[in-house]
Amino acid sequence: MNLFTIIFLTSLSASIIAQWYLIRRHISHIRANRENVPATFNDKISLAAHHKAADYTQAKVKTGFADLVIGSVFLLIWTLAGGLQLLDKGWRAFGFGDIWTGTGFMLSVFAIMTILELPMSIYRTFQLEQSFGFNKMTPKIFIADLLKNAVVGLLIGTPLLLLILWIMENSGGGWWIYVWLTWLSFSVIMMWAYPAFIAPLFNKFRSLDNEALRTRIENLLIRNGFKSQGIFVMDGSTRSTHGNAYFTGLGANKRIVFFDTLVDELSHAEIEAVLAHELGHFKCNHIRKRISILGGVFLLGLSLLGWLINESWFYSGLGVAQPSHYMALMLFVMVAPAFTFFLQPLFSFISRQHEFEADDFAADQAQTENLISALVSLYRENANTLTPDPLYSSFHDSHPPAPIRIAHLQGKCA
Repeated sequence: MNLFTIIFLTSLSASIIAQWYLIRRHISHIRANRENVPATFNDKISLAAHHKAADYTQAKVKTGFADLVIGSVFLLIWTLAGGLQLLDKGWRAFGFGDIWTGTGFMLSVFAIMTILELPMSIYRTFQLEQSFGFNKMTPKIFIADLLKNAVVGLLIGTPLLLLILWIMENSGGGWWIYVWLTWLSFSVIMMWAYPAFIAPLFNKFRSLDNEALRTRIENLLIRNGFKSQGIFVMDGSTRSTHGNAYFTGLGANKRIVFFDTLVDELSHAEIEAVLAHELGHFKCNHIRKRISILGGVFLLGLSLLGWLINESWFYSGLGVAQPSHYMALMLFVMVAPAFTFFLQPLFSFISRQHEFEADDFAADQAQTENLISALVSLYRENANTLTPDPLYSSFHDSHPPAPIRIAHLQGKCA
């Protein structure tokens, strides 16, 4: 066992133990507050709804931890137990070149991982979500989505992997810069293409047909100089009762999408407030900032891989005897989460600040009371806990906890 093996096992163990500790804190905090609705929500959310949110949250985090443990066991099987080495040997037996061998190898790893994750995915959908009344997905839709994801992933992933591995093989020591530029270009193209070509494969989208609501939304967009390709309602109710709204696309291909469940749950004024919040992300340049942050992280990661790829201890420390560019990339993708877990609070903090800024923007564009009532309705309908543990939340929540967020908005009313 070399030094890097010890470092890897230590990091993986530390992240698992830390997450176990955070989950225990989170569950204890929720249980301690289960019988009392926070004062801010006393007249808005019933005790029964509060109980449901507490129970649903506990079930989700327990399932998430089971998923983490199972995934960690599979990670050890892939690496130190020789799973990747064995699969690589099988692909090398075909006698293809390194680029085609690497592409086939990586696609097969992703396919096997998807199959291994299926039982937990089925449990989450048809047991956990079903037991709390959220699931609307049928086995037919589940299987259809699975097959569509596989086909789309194959059609997009194959040429992308071929290109990346070709760059790695033919661009010398600076290959990681060109791979980063390729990833960045691909991400921008996907942001543009997703709403028009990929999303309609999975969901049905119809133009918003409520004239009064459409006029209200268009006036909001005009006031803020926002142009989009259209306002659409998505059939989210075919899969879940959870509600949401989002902007998608890039350039002239931008779209505004509401889940049909959200349109049914909220008043027109509340929908306008929710949209104003989403518009706030656009007006505050959060999309660009997030791409910049993610781009910087990827650049640092690829530069690190550019060094590791030539170090024999990196491969041997993770159970691989035969180094290659594609194996280095696969190993890096697999083990990176074990080393980066403790950075999560930083990214959560940045995301929360963006949410506060978007709320401030929405409060200026629509009545603050409407945004508060809309958020409360979404907390209730989606069974979001009102009493998360602060430390757990700092690691896992991209949005501010409900009491803090509502208090921030109420301060705007004062």
